[in-house]
Amino acid sequence: MGDREADRILVERVQAGDKQAFGLLVAKYQRKLARLISRMVRDSAEVEDIVQDSFIRAYRALPGFRNDSAFYTWLYRIGVNTAKNWLVTHGRRASATTGVDSEEAEGYDDADLLRDNDTPERLLMTKQIGEVVNKAMDALPEELRTAIALREIEGLSYEEIAQVMDCPIGTVRSRIFRARDAISVKLKPLLDAAPDKRW
Repeated sequence: MGDREADRILVERVQAGDKQAFGLLVAKYQRKLARLISRMVRDSAEVEDIVQDSFIRAYRALPGFRNDSAFYTWLYRIGVNTAKNWLVTHGRRASATTGVDSEEAEGYDDADLLRDNDTPERLLMTKQIGEVVNKAMDALPEELRTAIALREIEGLSYEEIAQVMDCPIGTVRSRIFRARDAISVKLKPLLDAAPDKRW
């Protein structure tokens, strides 16, 4: 059984009055949703509040969910909209810091992907590339940053991103292309200076 099918069964159980089934959906998607929202809002306490508010909104709207799209696509759309509303309400724009330092990265589920046993030079270059990518993403307009984060970090398809962002798929493709282009412009000087250009 795939994720989408498992989610569909849990959603149907919630719609039938099983609150514990919703707890399973929260447990499954809470960290992913927080990671997405932390790309928009940098204050970790605020991210937690927005994630909680997103799940509350999802729970209230779940009786009307018809499984036309994947549950997580629907949930991410709620999360993105909740974060946007929070930013507007607080008169803010997403900050220009990553909110994650290298020590904190070791605590993430994906920490093994962040570790590298290569040479010190390779480690330094990897760290520099990560910093440049994060700064470049932070400098992007919100729509481009959200689109590229949904694609590259969350792994959503173009169709799913179009649903989350409530825009045509062509707009999604354009935003991702423009985001990648802006990031590559920032990376080019660093990669051209690399002694080993096999990135």
